[in-house]
Amino acid sequence: MPPNPLVEVFGYPVGNMLPEAIAHREGRLCPYHNSSGLNCTKNSATDPLGVCTVVDGANFAITCPVRFRQDYVIVSDAAHFFFPAGTRYLALTEVRLNDKYGHSAGNIDITIAALNEDNTVADFGALEVQAVYISGNVSKAFKVYMQNPAQNYAMQWTSKSYPKPDYLSSSRKRLVPQLIYKGGILNSWGKKLAVAVQRPFFEQLPALPQVDPAQSDLAWLVYDMTYDKLNQRYRLAATSTIYTSFKAALAFITTAEPGNMGDFVRSLENRIKTGKIMGAPQPSEFPPSVEPLPEILSDEPPGRRDDGDDIDTNGDN
Repeated sequence: MPPNPLVEVFGYPVGNMLPEAIAHREGRLCPYHNSSGLNCTKNSATDPLGVCTVVDGANFAITCPVRFRQDYVIVSDAAHFFFPAGTRYLALTEVRLNDKYGHSAGNIDITIAALNEDNTVADFGALEVQAVYISGNVSKAFKVYMQNPAQNYAMQWTSKSYPKPDYLSSSRKRLVPQLIYKGGILNSWGKKLAVAVQRPFFEQLPALPQVDPAQSDLAWLVYDMTYDKLNQRYRLAATSTIYTSFKAALAFITTAEPGNMGDFVRSLENRIKTGKIMGAPQPSEFPPSVEPLPEILSDEPPGRRDDGDDIDTNGDN
C-alpha cells in the first residue's frame, strides 16, 4: 500500500502534533516568510493548499518555492556568490523586470542589492527559486489529512493518480523560460544569477560544465532536507554550489539528446496500423506556484487539479 504522499503541511511534518504545528494548520499560517502575508496563499488566499513537500520515492520533493526561504539561508548563500565578503546588502522580493519595450519579462524572485554608504545601489544580483511540479492529484490527500491530522497522517493512499514530482516539466516549462527571459536580460547587463533548487531536482538536469567560481555568472545553490528530532521539523541544508557559465548551462539544459528515429517511425506506423490517429494529451501538472492575494497580480497561473482520487484512511482497501 502506498503511504501518505504528504510530508510537510503548513511548514510542519504531517505527524508533528506539537502545539506550534497544530497552530499553523489551524491558522493556515506560513512559517517561511510568504511575501503575501502571514498566511499560506498557495492556490487561494482564503482556502490555501498548504502542501510544502511530498514523497518522492526514498526522497522528498519540495513543491512550494516559499519553502526555500527557511532561515533565509538562500539569501546569504546567493549574496556570498554575488558580492565580496563584508558587503552590506538588502534583499527585495518579487521585483518586476522589463524588456527594452517596457514589457514584463516576469518578476525576479529575490533581488539582492549591494548598498553604498548613502544607500544607493552599488551592484545587484538575482536569485531564482525553483520548486517542482506535481503530476497526479495532491489536493484530495491534503483535504483528507486536514479533516483529522492526528489520525490521517498515517493514512494509506490508494489513488490511481498518486502525486509525484515531475522534474522534466519543472525544468522545461518553468526553469528554462525563466533562464531565457529573465536570465537573458540579466546576463546582457553583466549581472550574476543564482538558482536555488533541491538536490533531486538538480540531479535530473543534464551534467553542466563547471567553471572556476571567479569566472561564474550562474551559480546553482543546491539544498536538501535534514530532520531535526528535537523540534520534529525538517531543515533546509546546503549540499553544494555548482558554478557554471550562463550561456553554456542554458545551451545544455535546452538541448535534448535525440533518441532513435527508427523507434519514432515505428511508433507512427503502429498507430496508423491500429487506427489510433487521435492521441490523448499529456496529463496536466500541478505547478509549484504560490498565489498572491487577489489584489496582487501573479505572472504564473494557478494549477489545474483533477478530482479522480480514491483514498483509504484506514488501510482497508
